[in-house]
Amino acid sequence: MLTVTSVNVNGLRAAAKKGFVEWLAETAADVVCLQEVRAEPEQLPAGVREPEGWHVVWAPAAAKGRAGVALLSRREPERVRIGFGSAEFDASGRYVEMDLPGVTVASLYLPSGEVGTERQDEKVRFMGEFLTYLEQLKVRAAADGREVLVCGDWNIAHQQADLKNWRGNQKASGFLPEERAWLSGVFGESGYVDVVRALHPGQEGPYSWWSYRGRAFDNDSGWRIDYQVATSGLAERAVKAWVERAASHAERWSDHAPVTAVFEL
Repeated sequence: MLTVTSVNVNGLRAAAKKGFVEWLAETAADVVCLQEVRAEPEQLPAGVREPEGWHVVWAPAAAKGRAGVALLSRREPERVRIGFGSAEFDASGRYVEMDLPGVTVASLYLPSGEVGTERQDEKVRFMGEFLTYLEQLKVRAAADGREVLVCGDWNIAHQQADLKNWRGNQKASGFLPEERAWLSGVFGESGYVDVVRALHPGQEGPYSWWSYRGRAFDNDSGWRIDYQVATSGLAERAVKAWVERAASHAERWSDHAPVTAVFEL
């Protein structure tokens, strides 16, 4: 069995003080994918930087205090890659992958964007380059007899069922028609599978992000933007997947919740 968890920590230094350390000590995951770490490794407490029993790969952003991704594995990786061959984005702390026996696992933090700004243009450029890489990765992995699992904050709600207030967000970054069409391409002709949706078809959510504003969490007015995206062979071996939603607003250590999937290898 392979258990993988993905979570946007919304700043690891802050999350570590609010419950992440305790969560990591209790998780049954074999691999943990982190996004929005927003810290250099040396800025983290030793127990967070080098947690006992884990092999950790950090990929901080060149811009201090922004983005940053990481992978934690109980098993030492066979190979590690930071970035996906992009001159613009490889130093932005948005992608890291590792090879484990039979599977490549990656942590992705796709830009969030903002309609009408350079941030949205950046997001579009990232999506274009990354889709090309995803397709190449799938072919390369297949040639090596490997599966692929790309976990992370994709910052796009794919369908109406993936966010509570879809009617009010049709012109907002994260639910634009062109973004949703791009993700449909990932799940269509590019040959990848949305693992959580495949196991939970026809239901709203389960949401993985809730704004800190108002009572979004209490009302479960959220977005499902954190995905585990697998090649079809691996997706077929997924036996269960769920969102580790906190019991109460006060017990949250991020505005995102961990998304966990179990695969029978």
